[in-house]
This record gives sequence, C-alpha cells and structure tokens, in this order.
Amino acid sequence: MPVILWILKWCLTAAFRLKVKGLEKLDFSGPAILMPNHLSLLDAVLLALYLPKEVTFVVNTRIAARFAPFIRLRRHITVDPLNPYSVRRMVKVVAGGTPLLLFPEGRITTTGGLMKIYSGVGYIALRTGAALYPIALNGLERSKASYLGRKLRTVWFPAVSIDVGEPLRIEWDRSQSMRRQKEAAADRIGRALQEQLLRSRLKPEANLFDEVLEAGRRHGLGADACEDPSGVLSYRKLLTGAYALSRGLAPLLQGQKTAAVLLPNASAGAVTLLALFRLGRTPALLNFSAGRQAVLDACETAEVRTVLTSRTFIEKAGLEAMAADLSSRVRVIYLEDLKASLGAVVKLGALLDLFLGRKAASGAGLPTVILFTSGSESKPKGVVLSHGNLYANVQQARASIDFTSSDSVFNALPLFHSFGLTAGTLLPLLTGMRVYLYPSPLHYKVIPELVYDRNATILFGTSTFLAAYGRTAHPYDFHALRYVVAGAEKLKDEVRTLWNDKFGIRILEGYGATETAPVLSLNTPLHYRKGTVGRFLPGIEYKLESVPGVPGGSLYVKGPNVMQGYLLHGKGFTPCPEWYGTGDIVELDGDGFVSIVARLKRFAKIGGEMISLNAVEQAAADCFSDETAAAVALPDPRKGERIVLFHTRPGAERARLSAYLADKGITSLLLPERLVCVASLPLLGSGKTDYASLQRMAAELARPGASGPQTHIPPKEA
Repeated sequence: MPVILWILKWCLTAAFRLKVKGLEKLDFSGPAILMPNHLSLLDAVLLALYLPKEVTFVVNTRIAARFAPFIRLRRHITVDPLNPYSVRRMVKVVAGGTPLLLFPEGRITTTGGLMKIYSGVGYIALRTGAALYPIALNGLERSKASYLGRKLRTVWFPAVSIDVGEPLRIEWDRSQSMRRQKEAAADRIGRALQEQLLRSRLKPEANLFDEVLEAGRRHGLGADACEDPSGVLSYRKLLTGAYALSRGLAPLLQGQKTAAVLLPNASAGAVTLLALFRLGRTPALLNFSAGRQAVLDACETAEVRTVLTSRTFIEKAGLEAMAADLSSRVRVIYLEDLKASLGAVVKLGALLDLFLGRKAASGAGLPTVILFTSGSESKPKGVVLSHGNLYANVQQARASIDFTSSDSVFNALPLFHSFGLTAGTLLPLLTGMRVYLYPSPLHYKVIPELVYDRNATILFGTSTFLAAYGRTAHPYDFHALRYVVAGAEKLKDEVRTLWNDKFGIRILEGYGATETAPVLSLNTPLHYRKGTVGRFLPGIEYKLESVPGVPGGSLYVKGPNVMQGYLLHGKGFTPCPEWYGTGDIVELDGDGFVSIVARLKRFAKIGGEMISLNAVEQAAADCFSDETAAAVALPDPRKGERIVLFHTRPGAERARLSAYLADKGITSLLLPERLVCVASLPLLGSGKTDYASLQRMAAELARPGASGPQTHIPPKEA
C-alpha cells in the first residue's frame, strides 16, 4: 500500500473511531461480489482503506470524473448506469475471478434507509453464481459527506463501523422467467442487507437509559425529545429529570427489583421509565383500563411492593378507588410529592450526572420491563421483555423504514401497551424523532387537530382509533403525515379506503404480539401488499405447524425481539421456549407477505368442523352493514361448541343472517346460535375488542332461564 494510503488510513481511522468487523469472512477462491449499503461520498474511501487490494471497485463515470486523483489509487472499473453493456462488463469481471465491490442501491441514500435494489444487480449475481457479501455501513449518514444534511444533525467525524456479513448465493430457477428471477434476486440482496444492518446494530445487553443518553448526545441535548399538553422536554431536560428522579427513588426502592408504574401516556411516564432504567430496576407497567382487580392481580404477579403514580392523573382519571386499594397492599409514591422533596443537592447532582454522562447501574441479569397481557385467563400474565428485546425491535423497524430525526411522531397509545411503548415512545427517543405524547386515544376530535398543529409526520394507531380520527378530521389535518402505521388489530378495508380517499395516505399495516416487543411483520414503503400485514422484519425466523381443517398454519417465531418469558401468578418466572407460539393461524404468499387467518383461539369446533369466528363476524358485517359485530364460542354438549354473536344493530335478525348465508352459498355452520344486541362493544385500552368480557357476558346469558336466540341488552344509565 502506498505511503499516502497508510497515512490516510491512520488519520481517518482515528477521526471516525472506525471499527471494522468480519474481514476474515471474505473468501476470494471463487467469484465474489461485495455489496455495501450506500450512505455518503466517503463510503468507497473508507472501504478502500480496509478491503484487500484485489477487490475492484465499480465507479459511476460521473463520480469518477470528479474524484479521478483518488480513484486511481485503487483498482476500479468505471460504468455508465444508463448503458446496458455496463452490466455485461461487470459480469465478465466477476466471472474472470476478480472480486467486485458495487453498491446495489446504485445511489447514495436520500432517506437514511435502504433505497431500492436494482434488478441488474440480481442479474449479475445470477449469471456469475458469485458469493455475495452484504456489508453494513453505519455512521456515515451523519457525516458532512452524506445527502441528509436537511434531515439529520450532521458532523464532520461521526463514529463509523464496517461490518461484513456471511456470504449468500443465488441459484438459477429455470421454472421462472428471467425478469422474475432478476427481481427475486434483487429482493434477496435487499433482504440480506437489511439483515446485516440489523446484526450490526443489535445490543443484547443494552440498557435503554444508556441508549437514550447516547441518542441525546448524537442528536443534541438541546433538541426536543418529547412533548405533551404540559409542555416540551429537550433531551437535556428529559435526562436531567431522570437523573434527579432516580436519585430520589434510590433509597425508596432499596432491596426491590421491580416497581410498578401507573401513569398515562405523557412525558412524566417517559422520565419515570428512564429513572428506573438508570437504577437497574424493572418497571411493571400497569393497565389501569383493565379495572381494579386486574391491577391488584398484576401487582401480585410481579411481586410489586411499590407503585409510582401521579395525584393529578388519579384525580383526572377517576381512579381514587383503585389508588385506595393499592395503598392497602403496597406503597404508593406520588411523583408530585417526591418532586417537591428533592432539594438543591439532588438537582445539582443530576446536572453533574448529565455532564459526566453517568450510565445506568449494572445489576444481576439483563435489565427488563414487564407488560401484562389482557386475555381470558383469570389472572394477568406478566410478559418479561429485556431492554435488548425492545432495542432489537426498534432496530428492526429502523432497518425496514426510513425514520430520521427530522420526523415528528404523534403517539396517543397507552404506555402499558407494547405498541405504545416500543413504537410510540422508545423508537422516537432512540432515533431523535420528536414525539408528542397524548394521554388518551379516545379524543377523536382533538387528536387530528393536534396532529395538524404539530406538523406530525408519523402516526401510530389501531384500526378502531384510525377510523374515528378519519371520520372527524378535516381533509387537510393530516397533510404532513409521511407514514401512518396500524397494528394491534386487523385493519378494516373501509378504514384503509377512508384514509386513502380522504387524505391520500396509504396505511402501513403491521402485526405482532406483546411477547415479541411487539412488531413481527410490517408493510413498508418498499414492500407493500394490500390486505396483508407485510413481510417479517429482519431477524425473525418462523415456522408454520399445520392445523387440521384450517388453511395456512399456526405461527411459531424466534428472534432477538422475542420475550425472556412469562411471570405467572403464584408460580413465578417461566422462560420462553426456543420457538414462541403466537397462537395465530397465518398464510404466506410466494413473496413472503403474511396474511392473518385467525387466532387459534378464535375458532369454534362445531360438529367436528373448525369454524373461524372472524368469518362469522365478517358475514354478519356484510349482512347487517355492522362492522362492530363480535363472535364468541361457548361449550355445547351436542355439537361441541356454539356461537354467540354480539352486534350493535337493533332489528338485526338471525333469520336474515341465515338467508344471507344460504344466498351466498356459505355453510350454515357459520350461523350463530344467538344474536345479542348491545349499545357498544367493550374495548381494551389498545382499542381492540374485549373478547374476555364478551365471553363472560355470553356465559351469563347461557344460564338457565335466559332469553332466546334474539337478545337486546339496553345501555347502562349514565
């Protein structure tokens, strides 16, 4: 290597704190192609300093003309991307045994994420049978040499890493057309780059306090971190508040591993979580919408001795009875009282902590968070997620969608819900996106106005909430939104159509579970298919187990975002098996897009046949034009099970539904045994239908002496 390159390598390695991994994986005994993501004008420079000298770089003729003196220092070929003979030339070079480096995106990113992968790259891979090495570049997107100066806070010398992945090969498939094979090969290359980017960013032993602290330094401590109706917190104020609160809580939580949090979706909740993370304590996030007994049971399950809450919240939410019950069993600490007790010494200490960048206390085992599932079980189950699980899910999302610090998130989902915690709170705090935390998703008229006022570009919600926002919003309220992501329940077709027609926005539907932190699959701007929940995120392995009489299979997954295990009431911790069974029946198409058939529990076995309760609901919705129908199953001594349908359409008759099924040629097994009209369906805090409550209502109606197949339950008195 010329002396000038040695000097340049030493200087740039020191300036960029450059870390290089995986060079030992490179094997040039056969055809080889190196494929990095493309972040800046410096990518090729840094790669040239570390890659073996026999690697030949592919350089755009326009770029070559601008940087000719530097390019001559490395082996290279110049190509014109508009000339089809350029692809043939690259195939000839690789086939001749020369390892080739090319950027499969064909351009420097202007989004911060991966751009599209050109099919010509897939053609080169197919024709040569070369070993393809994905290379993850991180950090240079924040350099002055990137094209993201208007989207990110750029610096001259950000920390940079280069991570070489395991090779893959793409084989010919003679059964498909060349066009289809090229597209499939390009898709595999893009997927391999996503997977490698994820692997390079994973931190299984991460503490989320340290990661938010690092995000504050990276994006600027003065940058806005979060906002709620009470005001804005910069990263400096957020972290200082967390340091101060952790100092105040430390003596109060002595000898306690877990502290429960009973707070709304607001900045105080974020500060409290970070304070507990900093102390190495596990927050148990209580679902106050589940009722007093469920909250008390959750505290018992997690062996909680202290609950952190707010007097203002308790009063506004009308939770005085719940607070009184908690006070009789555990210690309740009101944050207002604790804040008032913090003296000048504590506050000065917090400022010093931030100045010194003091990290979280290290404890025994991985730092964790406990969320509680709302199911039909008599006692809530605690889902134990490590910080590494939550951090991995954030990085999986980042590898799939171009979130940048120029974005502004609006989140009204509750903190105790995994979607609200990971996507709505941790994702923006870790990526530098300003987030507006609103305490209730039910304010359907206020929320569109706030989204408009704050120029939010990202919105997370459920189908139920998005439908309500869409109906009440002005057509211009959501003009600034780039992405609207729906999860937690199936996105209804009419909601998708409403948002597309009224606002010109394509909702990105995803799927997941509390146990997977939560996102498993997601439609993205690059990979979208209507009616599906997208493709599995990078890092997710899956398998399907067949279920007799049901299309698709029962989904099992494993990955870095899958929980550590369950906390069971009275039984303690039960570790998660290698493969987590989601309990969902899914189908995958040839391109990997996932369709949810139903919950395994959402089937009734009638006369030996598996009947989808979702199909019953859809039939009722089509027949009665009632999209709020909900079906549950009860035991039946003669047929095995019978179906009870709850709906909100007075006058809806079983005979009419029977005639509809017959007219459409649908099996009569979908006909419910009983129809129950209610004023409204019960909902969980996430906006999903509360099937456990409906199950109890159905069982009550099934007692001897209850009414016949048509039942009307009047609304309760206000």
